[in-house]
Amino acid sequence: MLKRFTVMVAIAALAAGVAAAQTQPSDAAYEADLAKRAGGVLEVLKLEDQAKAGRVREALVAQYRSLRTLHDGRDAKLKQLPSQDKDGAAKVKGETDQAVKKLHEQFIARLDADLTPAQVEQVKDKMTYNVVQVTYNGFCDMIPTLSEAQKAYILAQLKEARELAMDGGSSQEKHAIFGKFKGRINNYLSKEGYDLKKANEEWAERRKARESRTTTRPASQS
Repeated sequence: MLKRFTVMVAIAALAAGVAAAQTQPSDAAYEADLAKRAGGVLEVLKLEDQAKAGRVREALVAQYRSLRTLHDGRDAKLKQLPSQDKDGAAKVKGETDQAVKKLHEQFIARLDADLTPAQVEQVKDKMTYNVVQVTYNGFCDMIPTLSEAQKAYILAQLKEARELAMDGGSSQEKHAIFGKFKGRINNYLSKEGYDLKKANEEWAERRKARESRTTTRPASQS
């Protein structure tokens, strides 16, 4: 009986060791990814004050970890619900959204304590792949006749999207949020009288012409 018990303990210990070996690389990879993301933000900020840089790094890592915990918890709860329980799913998502919103506010407050408003903008852009500026420049290039008021509307919409996208659980989720707001911008521009299909076609031709000029430009003589 003792021998059997000893064998069972050994098997349990082996199973635990295998499970630990399977989770450790994943955890290590996640920690490395967190360090990389935080490092990328700090590289943009170029903070000379090392104490301040350390606090910003801690804020970033804590934010990413907390978001993961909230998103994983939400997904786990949703999986436990029957597919037809729409009200239950809405309740879980609503509660998570509220928790994420509170976390977002706390994160921004931590950044505000150490960074200037311009630097906080840099953090937000880095966390969302600089989609605001790239998309804004794209709209301005596509429709050169945009008024200042129209440009301001586009930029405001993109920045609103950025506030939500910062809390996205994946790059796909972040881009989906921006996609929703781009649709809102497109609807606005259509109401403003722009033919977006035509504008996009003309923009494609202009980009193609620019690329052609760049590739066919003769090399400078020394």
